Amino acid sequence: MDLRVTIVQTPLHWQDREANCAVFSEKLAAAAPQTDLVVLPEMFTTGFSMEAAALAEEAAGPTLDWMRREAQQHQAVITGSVMVKEQQQYFNRLYWVRPDGSYAIYDKRHLFRMAKEHHTYTAGKEHLLVELKSWNICPLVCYDLRFPVWSRNVASRYDLLLYVANWPQARSLAWRTLLQARAIENISYVVGVNRVGTDGNNHPYSGDSAIIHPKGYHLLDTSQAEGIHTLTLSKRELSDFREAFPAHRDADGFQLF
Repeated sequence: MDLRVTIVQTPLHWQDREANCAVFSEKLAAAAPQTDLVVLPEMFTTGFSMEAAALAEEAAGPTLDWMRREAQQHQAVITGSVMVKEQQQYFNRLYWVRPDGSYAIYDKRHLFRMAKEHHTYTAGKEHLLVELKSWNICPLVCYDLRFPVWSRNVASRYDLLLYVANWPQARSLAWRTLLQARAIENISYVVGVNRVGTDGNNHPYSGDSAIIHPKGYHLLDTSQAEGIHTLTLSKRELSDFREAFPAHRDADGFQLF
């Protein structure tokens, strides 16, 4: 079964949840995408901020409520990450919210030490694997992209690897290259959604959101353009390629912990 994926590449209002949610609502309403999955950037309500003490929401906070409303309205899963406070700890937490209101979570595993993210947030310990229209999907967050072991498609457990990000323009070459590498080495579709614009720390973002074929070429390359894009992914094409080129059968075994 095919999967329709919608990615949203846009500037973010710095540390302003209400303004960002309003922008995403307006963009989705105007585009009215016929889709199965809507992907928003990392920390889509605030930008990539370390002000968790002032801005983090409780685990069942207003952004989760907003995502539930949007998922129901568009009859599609909506995903992206926000800063969350739980049991006196802060997490960069991805929500995977379904049209029926149910949801799953993934806490960012690899925290970006160059911005001292590891001093503010607690690292996640568990992968998330979710199912949508017979597709197995592994959602990860930004800096996770640099770590191929954490991203590894052990025993072809997923069909789509997904990254939500606030990845600065200064390292755009790494972003583009690693997205392709993850697709090739894991024989999987890869979706990477980044923001554009400049944040409150004066870091510019070039976007470069993309959807990559398992063979490594771009099915969609947004460059720096703001916009909403929907693309249909073929499960049959993925299965045929894995059967014709089963490199995953020769992968090395390992344990993470």
